[in-house]
Amino acid sequence: MSPFPDRLASSCIHDWRTTFDVNVIGAVALTQALLPALRRARGHVIFINSGAGLNVLAGMASYSASKFALRAFADSLRLEEPSRRVTSVHPGRVATAMQRQLVKFEGGRYDAKRLLQPETVTRAIADIVATPPDGHVHEIVIRQR
Repeated sequence: MSPFPDRLASSCIHDWRTTFDVNVIGAVALTQALLPALRRARGHVIFINSGAGLNVLAGMASYSASKFALRAFADSLRLEEPSRRVTSVHPGRVATAMQRQLVKFEGGRYDAKRLLQPETVTRAIADIVATPPDGHVHEIVIRQR
């Protein structure tokens, strides 16, 4: 199953369910399974979201909706587990196979040099994890230059 193309008029409910299963239900199930260990370890939960979790992308209805839902789940977890640090990371376009597919769908030319590099996003995440205990990064947005 691919999130592209996903124009509302031509999308099917099966694809919506699959997208939500991967992007929301999977995160919920994993978090529920790990919650006892996260509590014991005072663990930090980091959700890799998307710019689509902040701004709807045309032609990507189910993907955008699922990323908004993931953001809402992170916000709910943060409120229900106040001693837990919970962070949503919203990267822009990252040089990945998924991005190559999106650019093709949009009719553009893929140029990895114009996109965020995966290492840039992982560095930002490492910085979040390294935040001193008195700080709590709720959300970051990182975009390509």
